[in-house]
Amino acid sequence: MATVDIPKHQKAAVKVGNGESAKAPVQQVDVPTPGPGEILVKINWTGLCASDKSLIHDEWASFGVAMQPATKGIAGHEGAGVVVSVGDDMHHKWKVGDRAGIKWVWSVCGECEFCTNGSDELHCPNQKNAGFTAAGTFQQYALSDGKYTTRIPDGVTDEEAGPIMCGGVTAYTACKRSGVKPGQWIVSALLLVLDYDLDIILPKMLIGMRIIAIDGGDEKRDLCKKLGAEEFIDFTQVSDPAAEVMKLTKYGAHGVIVTAATKEAYASAPGFLRPGGTVVAVGLPKDPTVLAGAPPLMLCLRKLNIVGSVVGTLKDVEEALDFTARGLVHPILTKGSLEDLDKYMDLMIAGKLAGRAVLKVS
Repeated sequence: MATVDIPKHQKAAVKVGNGESAKAPVQQVDVPTPGPGEILVKINWTGLCASDKSLIHDEWASFGVAMQPATKGIAGHEGAGVVVSVGDDMHHKWKVGDRAGIKWVWSVCGECEFCTNGSDELHCPNQKNAGFTAAGTFQQYALSDGKYTTRIPDGVTDEEAGPIMCGGVTAYTACKRSGVKPGQWIVSALLLVLDYDLDIILPKMLIGMRIIAIDGGDEKRDLCKKLGAEEFIDFTQVSDPAAEVMKLTKYGAHGVIVTAATKEAYASAPGFLRPGGTVVAVGLPKDPTVLAGAPPLMLCLRKLNIVGSVVGTLKDVEEALDFTARGLVHPILTKGSLEDLDKYMDLMIAGKLAGRAVLKVS
């Protein structure tokens, strides 16, 4: 059985303070030991997700969602690396040297109705979440539930695999949730969104949807076009983006995916739709007064659908990774180190983070 030398201490970005002023400086912490059903993963790269920023800055505290003591102040849920230690009950499934990815959903019970129906384990009431109820991937060595860890296939680098654990699979799953078919129109409501969500365009292109991206500025136009958008509407140049969508589609889009966590994006989204269209809520505002929906008269007369989407199942993640393994998707990445975490969160807040941020950890 292969073994590797594992240090007793490691570096980790640990939350310090509360609210908007909270930081996550790199500190020395103990390396954990896997329990019987766990594996220990040496994290090579980890993505930086908007949810990490929201958890570190306590943006969702009013919803009762805040980092729990079990995290030890370590956020992160887009980790990719290599297995360095295997718990006693997981030797049939994992071995040292296997490549592994850690996701937002860290574990599920496998026994409840949602786990056993074959498609809905994301709603397991007993789930644990990396960076929320379990220590996350902003550390060199992270524990992971052996039953729910994702295998990273050949053809996908660790820096590509990390963001797919959340950002990529969230985009892919939202596309499926919209019900939009190949050849139909879908709007990426990127209004005021940060650059890390632009990877949502690629899965739409791959499954044949016709993409209209809405955002502001020539830089965003160029990036959206590069990523496969058929049309781009610059909301800084037009007074009525919904009217522009109608011009392009005649009756409106079949679906809208709202990745921007803003009141403006959610308020405008139903106006882009044709009768029978679907709004998919993805962005998670910190303002509890922001609602996804439309006036009942509009909903009824136009038979609109308002649905939510969150990350993806084990199978969804496998499918999303396969796009990259086959050379179809290669996300645009901004690379840094774990020490850059606070800087990149500031850039994210300012809307100046180009592409998806990934941090070199080990």
